[in-house]
Amino acid sequence: MTEVAAAHRPAPARECVYVVGHKNPDTDAVSSAIGYAWLLREQGSAEAIAARAGSLNPQTRFALETFGLSPPLLLEDAAPRFESIVNRIEPLTPDTPLSAAWQLSAKTHRAAPIVEPDGTPVGLVTGQSVFNYLSQHLDMTYAVFGKLIAIPCGEACDMDVPRFALTDRISDHRERVMRTQRDDFWVVDGNGKYVGICTRADMLRPPRMKLVLVDHNEPAQAVNGLLEADLLEVLDHHRLGTINTTVPISFHVDAVGSCSTLVAERLHLAQLEPPPEIAGMLLAGVLSDTLIFKSPTTTARDHAAARWLAERAFGAEAERQTQRFGEALLRAGADVSNRSAQDMVQADLKLFEAGTVKFGVAQVEVTSFNTILPRMDEIRAALKALQEQRGLDFVALMITDIVENNSLLAGVGEARFFERLPFSRKAEGVWDMPGVVSRKKQLLPTLLGLLQG
Repeated sequence: MTEVAAAHRPAPARECVYVVGHKNPDTDAVSSAIGYAWLLREQGSAEAIAARAGSLNPQTRFALETFGLSPPLLLEDAAPRFESIVNRIEPLTPDTPLSAAWQLSAKTHRAAPIVEPDGTPVGLVTGQSVFNYLSQHLDMTYAVFGKLIAIPCGEACDMDVPRFALTDRISDHRERVMRTQRDDFWVVDGNGKYVGICTRADMLRPPRMKLVLVDHNEPAQAVNGLLEADLLEVLDHHRLGTINTTVPISFHVDAVGSCSTLVAERLHLAQLEPPPEIAGMLLAGVLSDTLIFKSPTTTARDHAAARWLAERAFGAEAERQTQRFGEALLRAGADVSNRSAQDMVQADLKLFEAGTVKFGVAQVEVTSFNTILPRMDEIRAALKALQEQRGLDFVALMITDIVENNSLLAGVGEARFFERLPFSRKAEGVWDMPGVVSRKKQLLPTLLGLLQG
């Protein structure tokens, strides 16, 4: 399989940028991240890494496997962690003479770490720890300097140094650090073994991850820790739910059916020829988000982008293969027979805010309502649990029949949020929505209109 993201590491001359879609990523979010990261690397502007902010759904896995691509890097949190500030200094053992710690500290300008052979941290030799030891154990008036620096490091180190795990968020511990008078701290692995040390100054000014967001622009849908990262750019095709930034950024939102269409247009404008697997993945994004051009969000630009991508993915068989692949792609995402209700209500969940109302709308695709209707009680129970877990005013699941191009809506929450829906009620907490297939263009505007009106 071709490595798209995980194998790429920052090059010295170029900054590292993560291109990432929304939480609970769908095929378009993953495809546009892969395609746009490839474009940025080809243009040489950054060492761009395609990432995803959650687990892959079955449809996206099918697309990746079809074109021989590995899943993008999983990025669940963009906040700086101790791994970004750790100083990996070769440690000394407790029986090493203090003179070696003196030399090590002079060389590194850091505290000297004293660690057992098995990796267990013992203490840090600092100027203060040495002063404390000498004050308690030696007569400074008559002490011979050679004798002073020959004592074992383990006897003159600070053994009460706080420890932070390599994967801990720095911001979670910053307040605690600010309440101490210490300047140096341990960084350990998951087993509590020595990895390195860090300083108070390191924690106050950690390096910030650089991000490009694709297929979303709302804070509630973005990767955790967004405010602790540097946002460079947004490329999207949804409504504005704008993220605040401290500096101007490149922000592009356009009314097309797929974010992958926007990436394809940029590739074409840059006169870049994507390899078949990149073109194929972007094509999957277009076909998925437009339901093979049946969604009302579809534009002429989506058709044009799909043709251009298909020619590069399938060559002479482009037209025939596009339809065949699109149908297989939708079927891969519409098989819910082995999916739990919890998975269905969370896998493609998007969170929104309208004034003080916070709500979520998930979507799942099926080939027939007959496969889902017997499970409606189970689904509404899962929605109720999700509502309580996320602290939402209401939450709904849009169940879309990709064959008949109709949807059902299952919802839980206060009755006032649903009583004015312009749809016929099919059962308790279930509404029939004939002709509605787009959450973005058909359902969400209706919900927002009711909440704002």
